[in-house]
Amino acid sequence: MGSTRLYTKGRVLGYKRAKRNTRPNTSLIQIEGVATKEDAQFYLGKRIAYVYRAKREIQGSKVRVIWGRVTRPHGSSGVVKSKFRVNLPPRAFGASVRVMLYPSSI
Repeated sequence: MGSTRLYTKGRVLGYKRAKRNTRPNTSLIQIEGVATKEDAQFYLGKRIAYVYRAKREIQGSKVRVIWGRVTRPHGSSGVVKSKFRVNLPPRAFGASVRVMLYPSSI
């Protein structure tokens, strides 16, 4: 059995925002290879992992994860809105996230 990847890459664009207000409880994610609202439809409900390294070990690992899920499209160019269990820190802007291919609706 070959290596089957369970995720596609995405990029954190920032928080949902208006001209002056930011809404940290919703993050905007650009998913690789998704360019239209219709393509983004497939990813609704999928889980997202923001994986990062920290200095202090917890249970023998310095790697940590913040989980979230894709909630809805944002605009018509394939960007999606997502909510994370803990709001993403601003240092995550521009970082890559893993958009899991589960839970699957097909």
